Amino acid sequence: MARRLRPVGLDFVDTAPVRLVFAREVSAAPEAVFHALAEDVPGWAEWFTAVRLARRLDDGARREVLLTGGTRFEETVLAAKEAEVYAYRADVTNAPGMRALVEEWRLVAAGTGTRVQWTFAADGTGPFRLVLKAARAGLGRAFRDAVTSLDRRLAS
Repeated sequence: MARRLRPVGLDFVDTAPVRLVFAREVSAAPEAVFHALAEDVPGWAEWFTAVRLARRLDDGARREVLLTGGTRFEETVLAAKEAEVYAYRADVTNAPGMRALVEEWRLVAAGTGTRVQWTFAADGTGPFRLVLKAARAGLGRAFRDAVTSLDRRLAS
């Protein structure tokens, strides 16, 4: 059953009760990574295995995402600054226990490539927070694998 989440802003990335931050360097340029994140939203399903379907709504101001396993999100884009940051807030989800979520992808030039940092900032019930903290290693692997896959995709 879908529920509306608390509408939080980009500052939630720094203040959320649970913040999981992952980073990895890739060979692709920041502009190419930004394009894949912000403009080729349907392409997420090709490089991020947890994503089954993603699509832009309202000319890119919103997104709809379906994860493998059936979790759904309706999201609002909070920041889309070329080659620097792409962030969105979950507005509606069927994920149990979640109260607020912002994901931020920060891009920094690193030599000829990009340092990609993903911050998963969330709030929820006590059990939700515990599960999310316990899932840290799995989310880290998912991020690492996704960014590696994206880098390969951008190189081809």
